[in-house]
Amino acid sequence: MNVKNFIVGGIVGGIVNFLLGWLFYGILFKEVYPQNEHMNLTFIFLGCMTYGFFMSFIFTKWAAITRPITGIKAGAIIGLFTSLSMNFFMYSNMAINYQNMAIDVLISILLGAGIGAAIAVVNGKIK
Repeated sequence: MNVKNFIVGGIVGGIVNFLLGWLFYGILFKEVYPQNEHMNLTFIFLGCMTYGFFMSFIFTKWAAITRPITGIKAGAIIGLFTSLSMNFFMYSNMAINYQNMAIDVLISILLGAGIGAAIAVVNGKIK
């Protein structure tokens, strides 16, 4: 595994995740996912960075993804499965809202595609 690609890709992927998450959850779907007074922006950023490093590890260690279109496809699939898993667990102990769940899965697919494209570009540029 190229450690440099992993680290730079993880940082770029995490930042893309944070910015796209702000766009989708903070601006476009603000009414569906309202903010509350207990939000911890540091933990949100750390979660975004962790997800960026998770995808960077997969792309660098196992898949050697260096083309943006391949990154978009792989990122969207990873976003789909991680989102479905997270939503199933989250709604296992609360009243289910199918519309919010579907919106969240769609957003996660788009986030994953964006993160995947960014990491693939990094992997393609750094040799």
